[in-house]
Amino acid sequence: MSSLSTALSDSVVITKRNLIKVRRVPDLIVFATLSPIMFVVLFRYVFGGAIGGLPPGISYAEFLLPGIFAQTVVFGSTITGASIADDLQKGLIDRFRSLPMSRSAVLVGRTVADAGLNVVSIAVMALTGLLVGWRIRSSFGEALGGFLVLLAFAYAVSWLMAMVGLLVRTPEVVQNASFIVIFPLTFVANTFVPLETFPSALRVFAEWNPVSAVTLASRELFGNVPPGYPVPDAWSLQNPVLYTLIWTAVILAVFVPLSVRLYQRTATR
Repeated sequence: MSSLSTALSDSVVITKRNLIKVRRVPDLIVFATLSPIMFVVLFRYVFGGAIGGLPPGISYAEFLLPGIFAQTVVFGSTITGASIADDLQKGLIDRFRSLPMSRSAVLVGRTVADAGLNVVSIAVMALTGLLVGWRIRSSFGEALGGFLVLLAFAYAVSWLMAMVGLLVRTPEVVQNASFIVIFPLTFVANTFVPLETFPSALRVFAEWNPVSAVTLASRELFGNVPPGYPVPDAWSLQNPVLYTLIWTAVILAVFVPLSVRLYQRTATR
């Protein structure tokens, strides 16, 4: 059997192991879905009436949901780092490393399983969004593309979080460290308010923030940007799908090999 087929089969086994764990610990999926529902309801009905500057012809629900999607899948990627740190702490990684299996399988299986959790979260959010007034106004293919762009970007970020999980000592540290970085990235963006409302310095950062790009890409693919709305000045937001895919490719190219190499050297703490 070739090394590639071995790596694929081992990764499938680890993915199944992680998905079985989710089924046996339903708290993981419950809290992964309750949080986005809470954000949708709070921003739609508590803050929505106070937020102005929206594009003409678009409801706040249609502006909000793609931003909630982007925030949730990025925050969901932290599960990867926390789970890896937990496995290291319990000595499970050393057990995996003692088996005749591909070195990349543990990380691939972990990230793919967490991508599955993101699929569930997006499905729950989409249903919640439909109840609060969000609508998809594009074709089926474009809408599917919107969901795929979100999931691809989140999968790339999960590899970055995998490296964080291999570097720190406990799952709690992963959560705290990732929150410090991800929280400003998801809020200093066009996720919840238009960039026109930002101060100049923050607006420049937000325009080139990849979270802004993935949010706008999904808005465009869902048909939530009305025709005739002014084209943004920044190249990143003039080409949000391309800019998101560039970031996705760069993150994967950098952090997949770094994470696999670090996994081979990391010992149980």
